[in-house]
Amino acid sequence: MPKYLLVDGFNMAFRAFYAVRELTRSDGFPTNALYGWVRSMWKLVDDQKPDETIVFFDLGGAQAKLALLPEYKANRGETPEEFEKQVPIIKELTQAMGYGIYEEDGVESDDILAAYANRICSREADAHVMIVSADKDFAQSVTDRIHMLLPPPTANPRLGWRVLDPEGVEAKFGVKTSQIADYLSLIGDVSDNIPGIPGVGPKTAVKWLNEYSDIEGVAKNASNLKPVRFQEIVPTMSEQLALNRKIITFDPNCGPESIPSGNVDPDRMFKILEEMEMKTHLEEAKKRYSQGELAF
Repeated sequence: MPKYLLVDGFNMAFRAFYAVRELTRSDGFPTNALYGWVRSMWKLVDDQKPDETIVFFDLGGAQAKLALLPEYKANRGETPEEFEKQVPIIKELTQAMGYGIYEEDGVESDDILAAYANRICSREADAHVMIVSADKDFAQSVTDRIHMLLPPPTANPRLGWRVLDPEGVEAKFGVKTSQIADYLSLIGDVSDNIPGIPGVGPKTAVKWLNEYSDIEGVAKNASNLKPVRFQEIVPTMSEQLALNRKIITFDPNCGPESIPSGNVDPDRMFKILEEMEMKTHLEEAKKRYSQGELAF
């Protein structure tokens, strides 16, 4: 049974960046994200032993979603300069470590990753896919053969990496994978600047969806909603809810049909690690990729 790791690149890179803040080369160039990135990728492939690993990065400009909601993600601040400096090197290292990489201007990498996960399962009947990300939007993609692999939470790293299957999604969110887009439409998403129904939190959304299945069912039964104050609010937000779900639901038709597999380039990897003065990583890399042992 072939196993694929599909990695949400920026989600993972940002986690690495914030995990260790004070780490630089002797000339002051930041290396904290690089340090965490290499460690995380090695940990992933050691534990999961995938047949193939592909990392997806954003190039910016979610054109289709911005056309629907110009304010989409407008609340996000500037990306830290120290992080931006490390991104090109993270991508170089990713390729040198032998992982596939994909990015496309104008389309969110989340949509491309989710679409590609489904394509893998469509063309390979026995394939299994692990989506590596902490982004809750990917819960809508979880199936019997597509699972999420959640990184250790920053607040409680001892929990370690956790697999989220369909039962896990329902235990975590209180709704089925098929209801995740409706759930997020109701509560909104502050990080993406998607407005939900004012005052509706996870508990209320779960209660409504368990009773009425989806946002159409909630709207049709507005007169029965509890708390009572929402009986007037919900009918005024039907268009917003439909728009939310359209933005949150991944586009199944975006991205490529296939992505080339990566090839390990140990010399390039050693050179990058040496230039970044990452001595411990360089020593481990030489052990890992010596004597023809070039694929992890």
